[in-house]
Amino acid sequence: MSVAMMGGSENADPTGEPDIPAPTGDEPRLFTPAFIALSLAEFAYFAAGGLEIPLAPLFAKNVLGADEIGVGIAIGALALTALFLRPVAGRLSDRRGRRPLLIGGALLYATATAGHAFAPNLAVMIGLRLVLGVAEAFFFVAGFAALADLAPPKRTGEALSFNSLSLYLGIALGPLLGKALLDAAGYQVAWFGAAALAATAALIATRLPETAPPIADDAPIVPMIHRAAIRPGLALFSGIAAMAGFFTFIAIHAEAIGVADWSLVLLEFGLIVVIVRVLFAKLPDRVASYRLGAGALALTGIGIAMVALVPSAIGLFAGAAIVAVGVAFTTPAFFSALLSGVAPSQRGAAMATMTVAIDLAFGVGPMVFGFVAGVAGIPSAFLAGAILAFAGAIGSGVVARRSVGRAAG
Repeated sequence: MSVAMMGGSENADPTGEPDIPAPTGDEPRLFTPAFIALSLAEFAYFAAGGLEIPLAPLFAKNVLGADEIGVGIAIGALALTALFLRPVAGRLSDRRGRRPLLIGGALLYATATAGHAFAPNLAVMIGLRLVLGVAEAFFFVAGFAALADLAPPKRTGEALSFNSLSLYLGIALGPLLGKALLDAAGYQVAWFGAAALAATAALIATRLPETAPPIADDAPIVPMIHRAAIRPGLALFSGIAAMAGFFTFIAIHAEAIGVADWSLVLLEFGLIVVIVRVLFAKLPDRVASYRLGAGALALTGIGIAMVALVPSAIGLFAGAAIVAVGVAFTTPAFFSALLSGVAPSQRGAAMATMTVAIDLAFGVGPMVFGFVAGVAGIPSAFLAGAILAFAGAIGSGVVARRSVGRAAG
């Protein structure tokens, strides 16, 4: 199968730096009913996750009495089960379809989230977070694979940009809802609110048609770890790990420097990502993937470093804004690099491998931040995250330069 049939140009570079096609006036339709249904289901799901971003660390610290290390372990636990199950979920989504995993993952997430309302200690919370990881593996992999199925050829980056608005609107609005529920009725009602959102995601997913392409019975089994995803996955890991650690301690850091309404920081973050992705939705299809990714990771590092080095409301909001601009381009850049050369029948496996990097990031980021914060304070943990993002930017820049050199040669 030619690369052009897979959604990239015929002369796509194996590093993920495809020839950038000129825009045409006759583009296939992107906003189909199936695309809209998928995006709405993901919005409800990620709103539940957004509600938990500040709620879970505060619950672990203020209700269950965890220290910074305990907070990091509890938040990172979700990624451990998700990490091991992503490849399995990828194979299941290719063989059994995207829709069952979307529905089942959302229902399991709702159940485990509601269980937080009755958690008597940190150990039980960690156990529930491990269950959330199973749900996350199923829903996340199936959602990305369905998106790849629905994206028109040569509009993959644009589809990722618009679809990811569901994630970042969830991050922007979920914390506001969480804080409102917390202030009005306490943690228990807030957890039930998150569970209701996840259940809504499952309900919407029932309206989504199956998008997985048929696979012949004698089709070769795709390896669970897809090699094409390793390089962009490592780059994505550096940015997501830095962001995950940033999210884990941003509410606690905000309270420490006198910013009581921490939900506004996440609202600002989410809205900036949404605005940037709407205004520049076509950019990931027109700029070389690793070049765009390198710049995005550099901005992420600069923003997190500012939050660490300027411990004030100005530093917090300005730094979060810069991080948001970087994050807005990170995922579309590296997923575009991956999808430029992956067959439709292998998208589940490729997406699963790519999201393994996300799981590692969401597991390693909070845990490493937690240990660094426990030893040297939260600002030092933020600096460690900034260094990680800068390392990813340098690596991506090297890949971009090498691909340009090969093209010139």
